[in-house]
Amino acid sequence: VFHSFGLTGGTILPLVTGVKLFLYPSPLHYKLIPEVARKARPTVMFGTDTFLANYARTAKDGDFSSLRFIVAGAEAVKPETRRIYRERFQAEIIEGFGLTEAAPVVAVNTAIHGRDGTVGRLLPAMRMKLEPVEGISGAGRLWLDGPNLMMGYMTSDRPGELQPLDGWHDTGDIVSIDREGFITISGRAKRFAKIAGEMVSLGAVEMLVQSLWPEEHHAVVAVPDRRRGERIVLVTTADEADPDELRKFGRQAGAADLMVPNDIIKVEEIPVLGSGKTDYVATCKLAIDRLGLSAAA
Repeated sequence: VFHSFGLTGGTILPLVTGVKLFLYPSPLHYKLIPEVARKARPTVMFGTDTFLANYARTAKDGDFSSLRFIVAGAEAVKPETRRIYRERFQAEIIEGFGLTEAAPVVAVNTAIHGRDGTVGRLLPAMRMKLEPVEGISGAGRLWLDGPNLMMGYMTSDRPGELQPLDGWHDTGDIVSIDREGFITISGRAKRFAKIAGEMVSLGAVEMLVQSLWPEEHHAVVAVPDRRRGERIVLVTTADEADPDELRKFGRQAGAADLMVPNDIIKVEEIPVLGSGKTDYVATCKLAIDRLGLSAAA
């Protein structure tokens, strides 16, 4: 309950609707949570792709048999995670998208109206607009307006003073929208790298790597490069990760050579935030440290 979705969807909603609620202290207990699920028999579960993938690794086939669906957010749900829960546990993952400033849900798929790979459609009474981003075609920077947007920010340098939101709110996300209103997130604006003048989505690179080594965890970051502006680095738990194999796979998948990382750093675990998102700040620092200042610059 330490963030806005855990408080609203995961605590207040069950209380006001009379739904039985089971809270577990830490989502990082990958071996224990499937055992708890077998005993508690939940029908709905909240989680992130990172957590769900790890639960599936340790779960026995019957552990999640009571689930009807899972609500997932915070990061993109990988096709492999969705497939495992459908085939092993007959549970559908319903993906959504939100931010604290929107209290917190912005869009969500439903069991009736859903589309894999998207975060669903905008909630009623909300409005959105896309602003063009240089170097990115077919998508734009998402701005929001609606009754669920918060009044403003309070900051440590101006305690007790509300700094109101002025009109539309900039989410910082790059998205595309299809004809039926389903939203696909390309990534955070800051999760794009500019390499030799070309904009590259680090999230798209992660999905490419995940397709090649689906059983492992990966994080893709950009570090400074004196010649090309930035360079892409893959941090992975895959011991067998090989740049040549990745480059060959990328070409077969139609990926531009710019998308394929030449630098691969192998780790036992990818840094993760308490919310379940990859800690890209820590991962980038790790990459720079491993490469050495001269290599990163």
